[in-house]
Amino acid sequence: LITAGLFVGISDSMANVAEATVIFLLIAPGARAGGMGEAFVAITDDATATWWNPAGLAFLKEREFTFMHVKWLPTFRIEGLYYDFVSYINHVEDLGTFGMNVIFLNLGETEGRNELNQFTGMFRTFETAISGSYGATVTEKLAIGLNTKFIYSHLSDKGAGQELGDGTSTNFAVDLGILYKTREPLLGKRINFGANLANMGPKMTYIDAAQADPIPTNLKFGTAWHLVDMPDNRLTFVFEMNKLLVRKHLDDGATDPFYIALATAWTDEPVFKDMIYNMGFEYWYSDLVALRAGYYNDEMGNVKPLTYGASFQVSAYRFDFSYVAAGKGHPLTDTMRLSLTVGF
Repeated sequence: LITAGLFVGISDSMANVAEATVIFLLIAPGARAGGMGEAFVAITDDATATWWNPAGLAFLKEREFTFMHVKWLPTFRIEGLYYDFVSYINHVEDLGTFGMNVIFLNLGETEGRNELNQFTGMFRTFETAISGSYGATVTEKLAIGLNTKFIYSHLSDKGAGQELGDGTSTNFAVDLGILYKTREPLLGKRINFGANLANMGPKMTYIDAAQADPIPTNLKFGTAWHLVDMPDNRLTFVFEMNKLLVRKHLDDGATDPFYIALATAWTDEPVFKDMIYNMGFEYWYSDLVALRAGYYNDEMGNVKPLTYGASFQVSAYRFDFSYVAAGKGHPLTDTMRLSLTVGF
């Protein structure tokens, strides 16, 4: 409940997201992507590909490190609520590109209470995931990628009252990605097509197996159009759709295992009604300065913010910034992402 309450209104708050746990896995890393309406699955040309789409690693032929820190949901004014993302990639000749990332969400301290509402002390709540990534080309245009991740959730130090178990849980998950890049112009422009099926894994158990919750299996797919593609001026349009593949039975409240929900999650609502639509633009002048703008529409979650961003590149260092304008009083309003990317 702690985590679900803090995530009301975030960018990936689809209608049935409350049925899933470890929702922090859906927070989009990278200030660059954040400025483009969080549409990046068809670009994935930097170290954040370990989260967005591991297939993008296959086209990266260098070593790169990126780090992002965000004071999450600033309008809640919760002390110690922040999100960190670190990723590193390394190309190995004739084998492909390998990578890893670490995600950490700190939810601050919470008062412990027993069944009699008596104070039992303070406890810290946090969640983290560590992923290993690999991407390789199938042809010069087509690449595939894989993530394996370990997940740890620490909601409390112990269960409440007579509950079995405690407030911690561990799990694992797998992501599969694909990326296709046209080398010759299609309709006059180079176009990328990308997709990533993320967080496929068993349910997480905190108390007992009967109360296990699914993790947020999510499908992203989209395209990137290189509208202007000159050495000193580059303009790209990105469009992406997201579908959360979690399904709860209305009759008994049970949730489907992820491998069944891959099919059944499409049956509860009209196919396009509960999707999130992301879009944005990115303009680069040379390799020095970039400007970005974006928008996404989550109709079911009533989240429709505008996003803005910029980058400054100095030698091997790129500094990215993004800002979310979601309207007065919205939890996402004034969220600012700052990230640093370093090439080797």
